[in-house]
Amino acid sequence: MMFPVRCFTCGKVLAHYWEEYYSRVSKGERPKDVLDSMGIKRYCCRRMFISHVELIDDITVFSAMKTQESAQN
Repeated sequence: MMFPVRCFTCGKVLAHYWEEYYSRVSKGERPKDVLDSMGIKRYCCRRMFISHVELIDDITVFSAMKTQESAQN
């Protein structure tokens, strides 16, 4: 799904870090180094980045299928 706005445990706002984190990790940087350079120190906040799975692209396919079925009926 979408990246959470806040850490589930401590409540720190994290959403504004996601774009930079995702682009740097996609380019091959180690997640540890990226989080260290962004100043994300708490392990609860680091867990939010490391364990996140981006599923929105997979889900929107099903939404489009449902819309097409509705249009045909």
